[in-house]
Amino acid sequence: MDSLFILTILIVFFALAFDFINGFHDTANAIATSVSTKALKPRHAIILAATMNFVGAITFTGVAKTITKDIVDPFAIQNGSVVILAALLSAIAWNLITWYYGIPSSSSHALIGSIAGAAISAAGFGILNYNGFLKILEALILSPFIALAVGFLMMSLFKVLFRNSGLYKTNKGFRTFQIFTAALQSFTHGTNDAQKAMGIITMALIAGEFTTSTDIPLWVRFAAATAMGIGTSIGGWKIIKTVGGKIMKIRPINGAAADLSSALIIFGATFIHLPVSTTHVISSAIMGVGSAQRVKGVKWGVARKIVLTWVITLPISAILAGVFYQILNLFL
Repeated sequence: MDSLFILTILIVFFALAFDFINGFHDTANAIATSVSTKALKPRHAIILAATMNFVGAITFTGVAKTITKDIVDPFAIQNGSVVILAALLSAIAWNLITWYYGIPSSSSHALIGSIAGAAISAAGFGILNYNGFLKILEALILSPFIALAVGFLMMSLFKVLFRNSGLYKTNKGFRTFQIFTAALQSFTHGTNDAQKAMGIITMALIAGEFTTSTDIPLWVRFAAATAMGIGTSIGGWKIIKTVGGKIMKIRPINGAAADLSSALIIFGATFIHLPVSTTHVISSAIMGVGSAQRVKGVKWGVARKIVLTWVITLPISAILAGVFYQILNLFL
């Protein structure tokens, strides 16, 4: 059997594994607030998130095309299949490490940093598509700050609108409303995060000369959506614990404000075909909501730990991918 075909099969397998891991790693963020406020039982939240992630994943392809062509030119890179495999192994390794320690790091940063690092290791810095790469970096950097601001404004608006409502009545109403916001959050997560694996698989198909188009094949969309849905069903309780309770004490009104804020940012990014970190956006929205409620109520020590992980993820994953490429290149 042709070695390039086998390598492509391996890449498809690891890309779907990345989406599976992304499912229980990042999707935990999407349902963390609704679980922590007891708006949804964990099992019901997971079923809802898995379903809505699948629906979101098969609905859009713009982010997948951005991943396929805007970091590096998939038609220009030499030894592209090995580069892609190294990137996937690096991103998976970092996701598993941060999941094990319960740190809500960014799968997006890990994957994008890994693609860039493996490509640079193979062909030098000139291989990067700097216009596209910088556009992606801008989205990754700016989106948490926008989410922080939107979360602050959303919670401030809720405080004005419901200032005369009793605490019990408000919490009861928003606990029900959180079922909708959890579904919306999971849907928007699927529209953005699942597409990253679709882009990787399409890059592999181009590198293996199985396609000459950056369009995302239908089978790739369904496979990636299914992998993320199954991963979601496994759950990510360590991440839920950190996002849902360690940043701040979340009440239903806080959770609804954070969910709506982050869903708006994520879907806005999907609409303009840019990948963002759902982890960054959701965590930042919670910090913004907490700041509007009471600045001292936010556990900024935990927030600093999360931010530090955000900062180091891209360079560490890039270096890790470069190392993986050099090792794989000795054997493949």
